[in-house]
Amino acid sequence: MRLVSFLQTGRAGYGAVRGAAVVDLTGPLGSRYPDLKTLLAAEALDEARAVLATGAGSIPLTDIEFLPVIPNPDKIFCVGMNYEMHRQETGRDETPYPTIFTRFAASQLGHGQPAWRPRLSSQFDYEGELAVVIGRAGRYIRRADALDHIAGYSCYSDLSVRDWQLHTTQFTPGKNFPRSGGFGPWLVTRDEIADPTRLELSTRVNGETVQHARVADMVFPIAVIIEYLSSFIELTPGDVIATGTPGGVGQCREPPLWLQPGDVVEVEISAIGTLTNPVIAEP
Repeated sequence: MRLVSFLQTGRAGYGAVRGAAVVDLTGPLGSRYPDLKTLLAAEALDEARAVLATGAGSIPLTDIEFLPVIPNPDKIFCVGMNYEMHRQETGRDETPYPTIFTRFAASQLGHGQPAWRPRLSSQFDYEGELAVVIGRAGRYIRRADALDHIAGYSCYSDLSVRDWQLHTTQFTPGKNFPRSGGFGPWLVTRDEIADPTRLELSTRVNGETVQHARVADMVFPIAVIIEYLSSFIELTPGDVIATGTPGGVGQCREPPLWLQPGDVVEVEISAIGTLTNPVIAEP
């Protein structure tokens, strides 16, 4: 099942994709589960499937504005240097633990929405990533049980303001400018992706492939990341984990490939889909 959060004529809703339309789940389920995060928290995916099977309340995808898949996550964790090629191109040392930093929900944008190149910097860079969305709460989650806590998978465009990211050793400023975290187009539920290590990720800028990797190439696999995060904080339904970007980022090219207004960034992951965001100058 593919689940989306959206706006239609100013109304926020969520639904399940069927072909070129979305079956609106907000009407039949919204009184109990007002958003996708609460649906996941209630482990009510079977109820969503039952509504989807009726096909009632279908809206053409062309008539909605995609929101970030989870517009209101409690937590967004990002993993740095999680592909060896990217670690090498940045010249950073190997680490025994995942490099973790955070995003805030206000920095996110949905599929098709324009990303803003900040007025304070011209060093706006692309990073395509696999996003993991938590579906079941847990603390001290064992590696062997980690995938059972996942609701599903999506695409993430972790657009980075490099000079602000590198002001200090802390990444937070360069990862939280408004409309810099693309998330979508939808969540593919875990039952449809039995083995996430078989997924392949590609990032394109204006149609040219600039990143490509297999999820199996991660330094710290998804289960290890979940085990590590849940060791210091409880993971809750709707939490998002952006699992790291492969090599090929614009900063490390010669000359650097910085995103400009008018560019289009696409993050495609096999079995999930393609997240697309045009780039404009920050208003």
